[in-house]
Amino acid sequence: MKYNAWFQCSEGCGETYSLNEIIYRCQNCNGLLEVKHDIDLLKHRSAAAWIELFDKRYMRTPYPYGSGVWGKKEFVCPNIEDHNVVSMCEGGTNLFWAERLGAEIGLSDLWIKQCGNSHTGSFKDLGMTVLVSMVKQIRTEGTPIRAVICASTGDTSAALAAYAAAADIPAIILLPRDKVSPAQLIQPIANGAVTLSLKTDFDGCMAIVQKLAERKDFYLANSINSLRIEGQKTISIEMAQQFDWEAPDWVIIPGGNLGNVTALGLGFLMMQELGIIERLPRIVCAQSAKANPLYQSYLKEFKEFKPLHAQPTIANAIQIGNPVSVQKAINILKQFDGIVEQATEDELANAAARADRTGLFNCPHTGVALAVLLKLLERKQIQSDDRVIVISTANGLKFTDFKIGYHGDKLNEVQPRYANLPVECEADFDDVMKAISRCLDDED
Repeated sequence: MKYNAWFQCSEGCGETYSLNEIIYRCQNCNGLLEVKHDIDLLKHRSAAAWIELFDKRYMRTPYPYGSGVWGKKEFVCPNIEDHNVVSMCEGGTNLFWAERLGAEIGLSDLWIKQCGNSHTGSFKDLGMTVLVSMVKQIRTEGTPIRAVICASTGDTSAALAAYAAAADIPAIILLPRDKVSPAQLIQPIANGAVTLSLKTDFDGCMAIVQKLAERKDFYLANSINSLRIEGQKTISIEMAQQFDWEAPDWVIIPGGNLGNVTALGLGFLMMQELGIIERLPRIVCAQSAKANPLYQSYLKEFKEFKPLHAQPTIANAIQIGNPVSVQKAINILKQFDGIVEQATEDELANAAARADRTGLFNCPHTGVALAVLLKLLERKQIQSDDRVIVISTANGLKFTDFKIGYHGDKLNEVQPRYANLPVECEADFDDVMKAISRCLDDED
């Protein structure tokens, strides 16, 4: 059966466009576009049949269906021909039962979705495989796209550079100078992308890249392009699959540009409409207190939204004061009885470090979500027997400067309660034993 999807204006004017058009906003009202699927056609297959198909494909070898994204191709982007798919077997990431951390904080059913266990080390791979695959198809059809472009705080640039390199498509990256970790900076450089370091913040880079995107020979890869959202929504589909097709009670998502809040919500809504899940979880958006425009809007019941100038934060990937997907995210939060909460620098750093001591290795943005979890537990908004999934957005190995700064007590506004530095001692057995004894006695 030939399934179909298209761009449609998200502001309600009804304008539609083909997915292979180079377009990011509605030409009628300038609203953001979203991808729509022919749900009636998808309903020709029963929920049980979709589950059987997705389980049969999951992490298997036939290309490209072993991918966590392309195994759900009919729900993501059925318009792309298989031979144009650019996949690195993204998705299929671990849903980690945080048993020890949950026991410490009084939550028996706590899970961490390890989206950073991916090719470039973040959830951005899930959206980028869809976007770059579409660019490959458009180029194959004869449209002269010279390069794919993006503004980034690190992870988007890494994903774009890797997938564009695999597809032999030039990539142009705009990064805010001195606001990206070395591990994130080196990824697009290593993959051969044209990497421009601008003396501004992410919002400044975004303003320039949108001007570049007015040229038809550049294709915009930021989440204003809703093809990215389609890949990222497979996070929620995969989480349901990992729980034998049951939805959790809560999902806590770090929020910057707010694409993931939108994406995960859309994934759950699609599954519910097709009868794959029976109920929706509640969604929590977790923001840094230094970059919290959605939180400020939430306090006013979303009656107004005002962009702000984001302040420097350890959670630099969500240091965004004017998020592109804000209205889409607000719409999702309203449908999911959503909550927006914030975390200070001290709260996020210590939450990440505390979780690290139970076997995790968290990026600072996951720390924001964990800190918010602790607040909601303390307020008893989350109950001790609720099933909670925290979205871990990136691999902690991208943020070793954050870890070193924390344990060395060198982070501004942070009192490290879980610091753990190496113990220096002589290369002598007795001296080593004394050091070990002191450390174990301190733990007891």
